[in-house]
Amino acid sequence: MKVIIGGCGRVGSMLALRFEAEGYDVAVIDRDPAVLLPLSKQLKGRTIRGLIFDRDALDQAGIAECDVFVAVTSGDNSNVVAATLAKNIFGVPQVMARIYDPRRAEIYRRLGIPTVSSVTWAVNEILSLLMHPTLTRDATLGNGEVSLVRLAVDADMAGMTVAGLGRAGRIRPVAVVRDGRAFLPQAEELIAAGDLVELAVSTEGLGELRDLTKA
Repeated sequence: MKVIIGGCGRVGSMLALRFEAEGYDVAVIDRDPAVLLPLSKQLKGRTIRGLIFDRDALDQAGIAECDVFVAVTSGDNSNVVAATLAKNIFGVPQVMARIYDPRRAEIYRRLGIPTVSSVTWAVNEILSLLMHPTLTRDATLGNGEVSLVRLAVDADMAGMTVAGLGRAGRIRPVAVVRDGRAFLPQAEELIAAGDLVELAVSTEGLGELRDLTKA
C-alpha cells in the first residue's frame, strides 16, 4: 500500500518510519530541506521538497496511486487544504488531517475529513492521567473523548450486574474476561470477583466510574 505523509516534523517522521516498518511504500513531502535530509537517510521511500498541497509535489509523491494520505504540518490550513485535495480531487481512500484548533474539527468532519487535534488529545490525556490514575486504560479513541477502560472486579463489586456498571451516554460495558476467556455479556450478567470488565467510557464518565467502583 502507498502512503503519503505531508509534513516532516516529529510526528510526520515517526509516522513515516512506522508505516515503512509495517511494509508500506512511503513518501514524505515538506517544504524545508533541512528536516527532509535526516529522514532521507533512514527512510527507503521518497522525500519530496515542496508544499503539501502543490500538484507537482503530490504527483512526485505518487498521489495517483495513493491509498493513505496524512497531513501533519504545523499549519491547520495547509493540512486541511491538502487533505481536501487528496480526498476530493485525487480520490485517496483514507485521508486524515492534524489540526491545532479543536474548534475547527467539526467543520472538517462535515467535509468528510477525519481530524486529530493534538491540543484536545493532550488535555484529555493529562486530565485522565492525573484525575483517574487507578483506572487502567487500554486505549483512547478520537482525541481522547472516549477511553477503553479495563476494570478488575474485586469482592466488593462481585454480584453486580453488567447493566449496573453502565451509565447512559457515558459508560458502556463492552466485554468481560473470565478465566482467560472473553465474551460479550448480556445486561443481566452478574460479574464475579476476578473478572476483568472492559468498558467504553467518556471523559465525563471517568469520574462516575471511579466513584462507582471506588477505583
